[in-house]
Amino acid sequence: MVTTSRPVWENQSPAHICPFDQACSYLEWAAKELKLDSGLLEILSHPRKVVTVSIPVKMDNGEVRVLAGHRVQHSDILGPYKGGIRYHPAVTLREVSALAMLMTWKCALLGIPYGGAKGGIPIDPKKYSVGELERISRRYISELIKDIGPSVDIPAPDMGTSAREMAWMMDTYSVNVGHAVPGVVTGKPLSIGGSLGREMATGRGVMIVVREALADQGKSLADVKIAIQGFGNVGGAAAELLHQAGAKIIAVSGGAGGIYAENGLDIPAVKAYAAQNHRSVVGYPQATAISNADLLTLPCDVLIPAALENQITEENVDHIQARIVAEAANGPVTLEANRVLEARGVTVLPDILANAGGVVVSYLEWVQGLSYLFWDEEKVNREMENLMVNAYRKVIQQAQKRQVNLRLAAYTLGVGRVAQALNDRGLYP
Repeated sequence: MVTTSRPVWENQSPAHICPFDQACSYLEWAAKELKLDSGLLEILSHPRKVVTVSIPVKMDNGEVRVLAGHRVQHSDILGPYKGGIRYHPAVTLREVSALAMLMTWKCALLGIPYGGAKGGIPIDPKKYSVGELERISRRYISELIKDIGPSVDIPAPDMGTSAREMAWMMDTYSVNVGHAVPGVVTGKPLSIGGSLGREMATGRGVMIVVREALADQGKSLADVKIAIQGFGNVGGAAAELLHQAGAKIIAVSGGAGGIYAENGLDIPAVKAYAAQNHRSVVGYPQATAISNADLLTLPCDVLIPAALENQITEENVDHIQARIVAEAANGPVTLEANRVLEARGVTVLPDILANAGGVVVSYLEWVQGLSYLFWDEEKVNREMENLMVNAYRKVIQQAQKRQVNLRLAAYTLGVGRVAQALNDRGLYP
């Protein structure tokens, strides 16, 4: 395999599989298939800019704390940087560096004129008041004020953040520049330039690619049993849309555990229960309790890991019974586990394709914000579906052309487009 030097900014991730090393492995895998020049590979292996800022914040009790905030900008070869901001205790610089790189390939694969970025603050937002979160968000974005903008870097919600945080960030940026700038972030409330369809976008994208993959196997959504690990914004939306399409959702889970019903769950009832139970599905009365680990190994047609990375590894891959695995989360299947699944004939729909619905609608929101012309939800969903289906078809065609699995096909398309653009643009000076 082609190898390259990898930047090291901090100690090894506490997880036994480092997300950044895995992201580099995917890049090197694609580079070998594409026979990329070693110089191009070296450039693509390093983010263009890594920013860490101090965030001093006054707590409600008067205490002052200083938090760390990261923003990694991987590539702007195809356009401005794009990527979410997450608030989670496990945020590290290596993690956001990996996610920034994956976002570059995702945007390129979908044909969106963006480069990849990612940001985050290692906090548990549940342990902070609304006022404290607002002060953290505003100070964080003010520290990054020279590194973001509608033609520079456009943040979006991610794990632990929402439209609320995006509104604070958009306002902070706008106040600093002296006028409203709706295009500086996406995932905003509708009242200040958000897009219809954004809330369900990533889950809708998952539903679309699962539907297309089933159709290629001569099946429909009404014919299948589906298990979903993760019942947050992505997993919950995917569950709702798949349920509406006739699929039987036999299991869902959250951070505290999950529930299982062999004959299918009433997803609207489960969502209503979770809304009244601190967003947890644990204890739902019409189902059996199940752990997150056990959910992954249930007998089902489709498995959708929609939680965290590294959920299907060499340790549990032999117990996976699904025939399709759709990566709604970023990096839930390790490279070695992917090889094992593919060797068994399991279809793995890679993350840079399966969970791209969110960035697609973010792009559509950005376009609407820049033009000050806003669309109805039907048009947003139609435009998003066209981009998702086209990307899926290109991946299938690439896999057949190169005789490779879907992950490598997706990566060769994404990496190849960025490498070609970099080669065409050349190096300056």
